Amino acid sequence: MSVQLEKLEGSMAKLTITVEADVFEKAMNGAYQKNKGRINVQGFRKGKAPRAIIEKMYGPEIFYDDAANICIPEAYEKAYDECEEEIVSQPDIEVVSMGKGEPLVFTATVALRPPVTLGKYKGVEVEAADVTVSDEEVEAAIVREQEKNARTIEVTDRPVKSGDQTVIDFEGFVDGVAFEGGKGTDYPLTIGSGAFIPGFEDALIGAEIGKETDVNVTFPEEYQEKSLAGKPAVFKCTVKSIKEKELPELNDEFASEVSEFDTLAEYKESVKADLEVKKLSDAKAAKQDAVIDKIIEDSKMDIPDAMLQTEQKNMINEFAQRMQAQGLTLQQYMQFSGMDNEKFMEQVKPQALSRIQSRLVLEEIAKAENITVTEEDYEAELKTMAEAYALELDKVKDMVGDEGRKQIEKDILVKKALEFAADNAKEIKK
Repeated sequence: MSVQLEKLEGSMAKLTITVEADVFEKAMNGAYQKNKGRINVQGFRKGKAPRAIIEKMYGPEIFYDDAANICIPEAYEKAYDECEEEIVSQPDIEVVSMGKGEPLVFTATVALRPPVTLGKYKGVEVEAADVTVSDEEVEAAIVREQEKNARTIEVTDRPVKSGDQTVIDFEGFVDGVAFEGGKGTDYPLTIGSGAFIPGFEDALIGAEIGKETDVNVTFPEEYQEKSLAGKPAVFKCTVKSIKEKELPELNDEFASEVSEFDTLAEYKESVKADLEVKKLSDAKAAKQDAVIDKIIEDSKMDIPDAMLQTEQKNMINEFAQRMQAQGLTLQQYMQFSGMDNEKFMEQVKPQALSRIQSRLVLEEIAKAENITVTEEDYEAELKTMAEAYALELDKVKDMVGDEGRKQIEKDILVKKALEFAADNAKEIKK
């Protein structure tokens, strides 16, 4: 395999990768093995026709695409590992040439790490955060704990009201015709959660258990299902059950049940102390965010679109994994929220850009200040991971591997650079 790199404008590059003819021939045979059972050749049972006969009838081109798909991932991975430049995007692959007995030649257009001109990063001035805790904040925290400890009780003697946890059956109709994806059975819905399109939940207020209720709504103009966008619809809904929260009384008994303290007064003092710790932590994070924003503002870098799009996709994949952990697919989330992939990409774009810019300037700071990652730094990070996942340290080391170690060390380096920048900033009081 050979690789040629051509640098393009805007921190882009084109890798021209040539896969040897014998390697491509092996992939052609793999493509034959994969597809022979689906190809009909007169005189042969399915899956028994020799490759030469199939190629004579249909041409060797019948196996080209699958053979290329076998070769390209491994060849690109090798090219990526061998490339002396830092590739920061997914590749845009294009096959240049391939043929029986010939090499496979393809290009991979990628973004390279863009150059960064670092601005002022020492002595950056940021506004000091207020870390005092008010009585109102203490009361609000206790009310939240009260909400968490509320009992959920079944309601049978009244209609639906805001805040109720309901279970409903529903079916949606547009112009009297049921539409795909508009039907649900035993669906849990909290009234006021905003999980459904605007107006749906409000229209259920006053609905009675067991009685069918018509919910009239209009799909948003920007709804992801274009056939429904902007159209009025009727959902025939039946509320099957209603539950509401019953809050516990705020007294010494409550305090003893939710904490290690015997009295409400002691519990309040503990809550205040915890809030002070959290405020200090939040203030530190806010300071770091403000510092990095100032440094980015004073630095220069041009982010390639391919790099930005890769980060946007990574963020959406991260979100999808979090949704999956909650039992919801990304497709279901998009349907319920009126989102589509294009909108989602646009929504995460600012944060994706900020992520990239932050990392780039922090890597430059680490370089400028000769910040390094020690073995002790790495071991401490692994210990933190082991504790978080309740695993043995040696098990975590085995799971991480060499490539994982490189990424972890990069993350530690960026973290240390951020702490350096924040420690060297000046806090200005209001």
